[in-house]
Amino acid sequence: MTRPDVRAAFAALQDHRRDIEKRRTIDLFAADSDRFARFSLRLDDFLFDFSKHRADARTLELLVALARAAKVEERRAALFAGEKVNLTEHRPALHMALRNLDGGPVVVDGEDVMPDVRQVREKVGAFAEAIRSGAIRGARGDALTDIVNIGIGGSDLGPAMAVRALSPFCAPHLRLHFVSNVDGADLGDTLKGLDPARTLFIISSKTFTTQETMANAASARKFIADALGEAAVSDHFAAVSTRLDKVAEFGIRPDRVFGFWDWVGGRYSMWSAIGLSLVIAIGAKGFKDFLRGGQDIDQHFVSAPLEKNIPVMMALLGVWRRNVWNEPAQLVIPYDQRLARFPAYLQQLDMESNGKSVTRGGAPVGMATGPFLFGEPGTNGQHAFFQLLHQGTDIAPIDFLVAAEPTDADPGHHALLVANCLAQSEAMMRGRSRAEVEEILAGQGLSKDEIAALAPHKVFAGERPTSTFMYRRLDPRTLGRLVACYEHKVFVQSVIWDINPFDQWGVELGKELCNRLAPIVQDAARNTSALDGSTAGLIGWRRTLAG
Repeated sequence: MTRPDVRAAFAALQDHRRDIEKRRTIDLFAADSDRFARFSLRLDDFLFDFSKHRADARTLELLVALARAAKVEERRAALFAGEKVNLTEHRPALHMALRNLDGGPVVVDGEDVMPDVRQVREKVGAFAEAIRSGAIRGARGDALTDIVNIGIGGSDLGPAMAVRALSPFCAPHLRLHFVSNVDGADLGDTLKGLDPARTLFIISSKTFTTQETMANAASARKFIADALGEAAVSDHFAAVSTRLDKVAEFGIRPDRVFGFWDWVGGRYSMWSAIGLSLVIAIGAKGFKDFLRGGQDIDQHFVSAPLEKNIPVMMALLGVWRRNVWNEPAQLVIPYDQRLARFPAYLQQLDMESNGKSVTRGGAPVGMATGPFLFGEPGTNGQHAFFQLLHQGTDIAPIDFLVAAEPTDADPGHHALLVANCLAQSEAMMRGRSRAEVEEILAGQGLSKDEIAALAPHKVFAGERPTSTFMYRRLDPRTLGRLVACYEHKVFVQSVIWDINPFDQWGVELGKELCNRLAPIVQDAARNTSALDGSTAGLIGWRRTLAG
């Protein structure tokens, strides 16, 4: 690390850790009756509580000093100004323009991009509403009731997550399906039971060359052509792509092609035409509410002081745990079954963005970067991996997400769900001491020998840091806020680590090697002598098994 101010800020945090780790979080609450208010942030009904982190006012002061040393405010300004913050691909990262609903200009290379953004948004909305109303129909005049989005990565994870999350707001007469895996079982299982005459496929690929997407697209095309005839293809396909030539070759007509721009990264593209399936599901108005939620956070992110800024504090607390406490994992646990795909969506957003080992200048980064992120809805996770979180040898900070009110769900169930969420965050913080365990066991009538044998197994160390998002209910605007919070959190952490969060060259290597190996795997006559021993051996064994 060559930034002396950042080095000094981290050194101060390391010194501070030695002081704060002598204090228990529960004692910090006892010493400050206003701790919850001091260690939580609000944007109207949207609350971020981080009071269960082992941190005090000095911690926050040092973390904000780290952000200033890393020039978070300056880099934030560059991001929103449309500067080429994606250094290796020489591009801006202006996905925020996609949710700019106030009409102000957003300039890229001296040109306001907002007229084009609005034009595409209106085209997407009009097409979606025509599908929803039945004005656009299939080749035989049937209403299109099954919508199949074919994409991968950012062209799948975001829309698939959001459609499931917002299912109470989706049109009841439509069924949305998502196919991403090149494994033929993914598409095959989806097509079972679908009526080709009532099915619309959306092919989501900026270049219209993505291997997995185009393999699935070709099979989907055959599904339509075999059932309805070649001429029906144009009535049953739409595309989100910038390659009009390739789309036309496929048989999709221009009025059903929706573009976006190279300053929209794949994992940030749900706000663009890539969200077409979501717009069809929840309607143009619902999608506008989703965009407004993202814009709410954009405005908060650029205007709130660092110490009152939700994405900034999310990022700083993550750095505090990742780099000062040396904890390599981060969990996101939504207490909402409809948010089941939210952790998977965040995996790409976070790990593809900040999974880097060199700085923006190409030097070794010199510190740990992005965490391993995973999660599962509560309460399911409680009966799976929470045992390790409570009593394992490693600590992983957790983000809990929970709505105050249910959306189209039983209120009694929801009260129990909220109680579980709050109980887990309290248990993670509080733990249970040996003395408490012994007292409980003695009250159950166990002998001294029985207590001595059982007590160690029931001790919980506690001091597992958790944050909690609580909001009135999960609706399109709230989901937009959640997604944008994590986007900006990832950006702030990239600034502190001095890495580029907008490229993903590690993904590209696997694609290159697959293109080289695919012909060898497909043709048993191909020679494998140029391959490494393991790869050649596995291909040979596959040939044996496959006959």
